[in-house]
Amino acid sequence: LAFVAIFGLLFMTLGSVGRATAVFLTLPLGLAGGIFTLALTGINFSVSAAVGLIVLAGVSVLNGLVVMTAIRERQEHGLPLVEAIREGMTEKMRAVIMTGFVPAIGFIPMAIATGTGAEVQKPLAVTVIGGLIAATILTLLVLPSIAKVVLGAIENRKRKRTENAPPAAPEPA
Repeated sequence: LAFVAIFGLLFMTLGSVGRATAVFLTLPLGLAGGIFTLALTGINFSVSAAVGLIVLAGVSVLNGLVVMTAIRERQEHGLPLVEAIREGMTEKMRAVIMTGFVPAIGFIPMAIATGTGAEVQKPLAVTVIGGLIAATILTLLVLPSIAKVVLGAIENRKRKRTENAPPAAPEPA
């Protein structure tokens, strides 16, 4: 239900199913990074780790939304898709890196804690750190490709429709 709500909000924000789909497809990347980090460190999945995955979902979608908004703005100004992706990624790369790595750095004390409550904090912190790093890197590397494939397919479909459309009938005088 939460993922349906996220997709609905993305659609309302971006105004296109294709753009919302491209951003939504970045969501599993962050979640996979968090789960992989848990497995790598040998920490069992817990409620704290699940909360970390929720955090990751939010940050992954935020990063994708920032990038896709920049791409959409460039397309609306008439840039071709590939140029819009390149310029949008170039402009928003610093914002995505800061949004991903700064919180990950902030969770390091929780991840290395050994005192009271560390057994609750550690799964959350490890999940968020690994997931944010993975989500950030994959957003920068994979989202442009996803956007090219999804938005390119939509452009091709629109182009074919206009080429195959019957000519307009002349209006009677």
